Amino acid sequence: MKSVADLGDLTGKRVLIRCDFNVPLDAEKNITDDGRIRAALPTLTQLREAGARIVIMAHLGRPKGEANPKYSLAPVAARLGELLGTDVHLAADVVGESAQATVAALSDGEVALLENVRYEPAEESKDEAARAELAAKYAAFGDVFVSDGFGVVHRKQASVYDVAKLLPNAAGSLVAKEVSILKALTENPERPYAVVLGGAKVADKLSVIDNLLKVADTLVIGGGMLFTFLAAQGKGIGKSLVDEGNLETCRNYLAEAEAAGKRILLPVDVRVADGMDFGAREVFGPVDVVSVDAIPADKMGLDIGPESEVLFADAIKAAKTVFWNGPMGVFEIKELAEGTAAVAKALTEVDGLSVVGGGDSAAAVRTLGHSDDEFGHISTGGGASLEFLEGKELPGISVLEENN
Repeated sequence: MKSVADLGDLTGKRVLIRCDFNVPLDAEKNITDDGRIRAALPTLTQLREAGARIVIMAHLGRPKGEANPKYSLAPVAARLGELLGTDVHLAADVVGESAQATVAALSDGEVALLENVRYEPAEESKDEAARAELAAKYAAFGDVFVSDGFGVVHRKQASVYDVAKLLPNAAGSLVAKEVSILKALTENPERPYAVVLGGAKVADKLSVIDNLLKVADTLVIGGGMLFTFLAAQGKGIGKSLVDEGNLETCRNYLAEAEAAGKRILLPVDVRVADGMDFGAREVFGPVDVVSVDAIPADKMGLDIGPESEVLFADAIKAAKTVFWNGPMGVFEIKELAEGTAAVAKALTEVDGLSVVGGGDSAAAVRTLGHSDDEFGHISTGGGASLEFLEGKELPGISVLEENN
């Protein structure tokens, strides 16, 4: 992949750049975590200082091919302008008259943001011809293309993949850094190497476990997925989440790890309650701590317990390389955030490379009061990070390597 520096003198040139500004908003459309916007600042600042005329493509949410004010990038334009210290000109459409006029009016060093690219039905189309037609309209806005939205490079979409075929291209500093870090996790990690996986479903992490069992020394399992592993061991899990279809797969992972001299570390205790309402951020009944061997039949496991927090933290701090993806419990509910908080704190104490794998984990560490610089790296792409770690080819990366 080329870097921005490899594109030569950019003074007066229109640089079309794909960023990932898919940030969370509250009911009043206030941005609750601007991490993805801040992650784009180094490349955007580099381009501004080079005198480029910057045209940003980005998406927000899932408007499903229709213009919808709910998913407007207006809050992003405002926040980006604050962070850059300049006006960000927001087009009222993606490739229409407003976009054309906005781009045409740019001066050197100025920044335009096209409206949500997912307003265009062809953006995510499976029809290659439809995507190519839209990509040609994007390409008309730029002299060169820079890919800096790592959170979308696992998608074959018009603003990510197809447009890179039409213009001289390069990877922005964010994408280049993400790829470098992820290669460090898969090709020759410093050992001991621990991978911490959480989240609700085993099915979401099967391919990651498959691939990382070959590379990691320890897999630490928390979140809702831990109960499928416990059930695979024959333990009663009460009303906890379970993936019945993958019990045998989990048994095989446990046996495979043992045979390879690796460790799959499971909790020894969990926090349980009668249930919860995630939308209302409410837990039902008292939260009790019980052994994983004594989960009551009428209770639901919702977080790892205090003994497990120590067990997990010790395994993390003993490692030289740690990758974490997925919370240990329902961290959005205060009473169920302790396990995730313990893992986050342990990662800040790693004497080596600590990587937070995007998505819920990134939101969790910031919600819990940690700053980004307490970790080796916070990935901006949960899905892209996982697919890289699964060993899959990422279309938005391969196209940069092939079309230069």
